[in-house]
Amino acid sequence: MPFAIHPATSERFDDVATLLAPRNPDSPTCWCLTYRLPPKENQALSARERPERVRELCSGPIPPGILAYDGDDVVGWCGVAPRSELHAFTHSTRIPRLDDLPVWTVWCFRVRGGHRGKGVAQALLGGAVEHAQHHGAPAIEGYPVDNGGARVNATMAYVGTRGLFENAGFTKAADTGSVSDGFPRILMRLALERH
Repeated sequence: MPFAIHPATSERFDDVATLLAPRNPDSPTCWCLTYRLPPKENQALSARERPERVRELCSGPIPPGILAYDGDDVVGWCGVAPRSELHAFTHSTRIPRLDDLPVWTVWCFRVRGGHRGKGVAQALLGGAVEHAQHHGAPAIEGYPVDNGGARVNATMAYVGTRGLFENAGFTKAADTGSVSDGFPRILMRLALERH
């Protein structure tokens, strides 16, 4: 794998900001919090408070995601965490809960411009699997678009594609009621061996 993968710890917060921060610091960009927080809490955070909330998460016992590096350059971000920490999925009426396993979820990919199409997302997904496995997850899920190979708008591609997940060994476990960029999203799962 040509990319080094590291957890998004507090020591790497500047690199997290490189991937998630808007050009305008007063823009209320997601910062990968929309799926994590209850809607009222998410909407109440100002643009300037959002990075501080992510900094807190990076200082916690389980980093909120992972980063991909090409040499010293950070080139990608992947949000990965226990599903139980993600309000949007624990309360979703569109993304089914298959069982009571304490699964982990991959919900967001960001690849820096100039680095797309080089395998960064695939490296991130592989790193997300290792990250979840390292923390004892019995399985990991994602909810990518089932795009049948059709092009997905770069803005909406953050959820990943079925092919991306299949290439990492995931299999389709269920349909969902969610749609992104006009494509249905499906639930993909990979069982993990305990270490």
